[in-house]
This record gives sequence, structure tokens and C-alpha cells, in this order.
Amino acid sequence: MTRMRSWILHMVCTGLAVLCVTTPALAQPAPWPVKPIRLVVPFPPGGSSDIAARIVAPKLAERLGQPVLVENRPGAGGSLGLVQVSKAPADGYTLVLAAAGALTISPSLVKNLGYDVANDFSPITGFGASPFVLIAHDGLAASNVGEVIKLARSQPGKLSFGSGGNGTAMHLAGEQMKAMSESYILHIPYRGSSPAVTAVMSGEVPLGVTDLTSIAGKTGSGRLKVLGVMSQQRSALAPDTPTLSESGLPGFEASGWFAVLGPAQLPAPITARLNKEITGLLRSSEVRERFLAVALEPMPTTPDELMQFIRDESTKWARVIQRAGVRVD
Repeated sequence: MTRMRSWILHMVCTGLAVLCVTTPALAQPAPWPVKPIRLVVPFPPGGSSDIAARIVAPKLAERLGQPVLVENRPGAGGSLGLVQVSKAPADGYTLVLAAAGALTISPSLVKNLGYDVANDFSPITGFGASPFVLIAHDGLAASNVGEVIKLARSQPGKLSFGSGGNGTAMHLAGEQMKAMSESYILHIPYRGSSPAVTAVMSGEVPLGVTDLTSIAGKTGSGRLKVLGVMSQQRSALAPDTPTLSESGLPGFEASGWFAVLGPAQLPAPITARLNKEITGLLRSSEVRERFLAVALEPMPTTPDELMQFIRDESTKWARVIQRAGVRVD
């Protein structure tokens, strides 16, 4: 009996020793990354988000030790790429550079969108922003935002503004401006920012709401003037242009922006690593200078800051949509 007990004790101790040796190895997470990472840009090549992605991708690849491949998946105003990424494995090898509209406006306007921002994605970091601006044809008898508001109030419905399309962030920024200024300005939708800017320059519409990228190189033409920038503070891209907030509409803010997200339930260590590397690049002087050259300002955030920003923006635009009765076909 004593010999049997000794044998059992020996076997138990041996098993425990093996378990102690092997358990730490089994608990080690798999190395990441071990293969190329796909960064989906839900817009055609050549746009500001695509350019910004291609500025950062090779530098991020150097930091991660694996290629970062930019993949354009345009369609449905940026929503198609989000649908695809929401269905990808949560392994850190598929990311999306999502636009503000698809994250914070489309959920209030589009039925059967195909994704739920709060439940289908893991926030990683903000990426870049381009403040919207109020522009005017050079012949308009108003040289600043205050004069536009005064003119609009004195002639309700006679002024109009163009935007890049019905239900776009630029359209909603114009609607918010109307609501906060208690004025009525007719909205004229165009098929994109470039046609809207062209319409203002030709005098087809007296006003327009667009992003700084779309008017780059056009402000010295003598046919277009910038009346105000819609960011909360003056933009580094247009430091001499007053904000709408300081021009009689305190608290006004509207910008176009992009953020990096992954599929839901992305492992915390991968999220943390991506946030560290991407925000580090966005804070570097080289990337900042290259972003500013294409009318973008770097927008690094923590994952929690990004998620809260998305919530706040979604709430703001939902109210604007309801108040203005905005609908899309």
C-alpha cells in the first residue's frame, strides 16, 4: 500500500511539473502581425482619404514589420467598405479608413445599412480632418458670415447654397448654419464637391459649403471667396480665416474626417499596438506636413476618445436631420 501511494504521489507531481512547464507556453498569445495587413479605403483612388492612407501605410509597415496594403472599395458613400470590414475576422489583418458620413450620418438616413457602428466595429484612432468652409461667389454683396446671415434674414429663400449632395455632411452643415442663424437659405445639391464649387465660381449659386481640399488653388481666381471656416478653432490650413463660431454662431463646428477601425472584438493588444503606431506617425512632423499639403489635419485619438466622438457626432447630425426633415432617395 505504501509503495502504491508513493507511485501515485510521483505521478501527480510529475503531471503538475509538466503542467507548470507547458502552461505558460500555451498561454502566450500568437505573434502579430505575421502577414500583410489590408487597409480598406471605401473611396476611389486619388481622394483625400486615399492620399492620406498612402502617406501613412508604408511608414506603418516599417513599424509593424509587415506590408500594409491600401485597398480601394468605393460604393454607397463609403458604406460598402464598412460592410465588408464588419464581416472580416477580428484578427488585426483587415482595417478600414472610414469617413464621418458613413459613421455618423448614414445610420440616421439609410435603412438596412448593413452594419451597426456601435456593435460591428472596434475603434482604433482618429486619422485626419478637413474643416468645412462657407464659400461665396466673389460678386455676392457679403464679405463675411455676419453679412451673409443679415442678407439671408432680410431676403428669406432668395439666397441658396450648394453642397456635394443631399444628405452629405456638407449639406447638413449648411442646415445647421441655417438653424443656428435663424435664417432660410435654399439648398441646391450637386453630384460631389467639385461640381458644387464650380457652381459657386460660375455664379450659378451664390454660396457653397465644401471642404478645404476642394477649393485648394482656387481661392485666388477672383471668382470665389472664403467667408468662414467651420471648425471650432481656426484651422492651420487657413489661419487667417475666421470661424463661424467667432462670427456670430458660437459653438458651431462641422468637419469632414476619417478614422481607423477594425471588426468588432479586435483583441485589446492588437488595438493598443495599432493605436500606438498610427498615432505616433500622425504626431510626427513629416506626416503632419504631408497631410497639410493635401488640406488635412492629423487627428490622433485614443480608441475611447474616438468612440465618444462618433457618438457625439451621431447625436448632433441626427438632430439636424430630424429638424430639417432631410431625406435621401
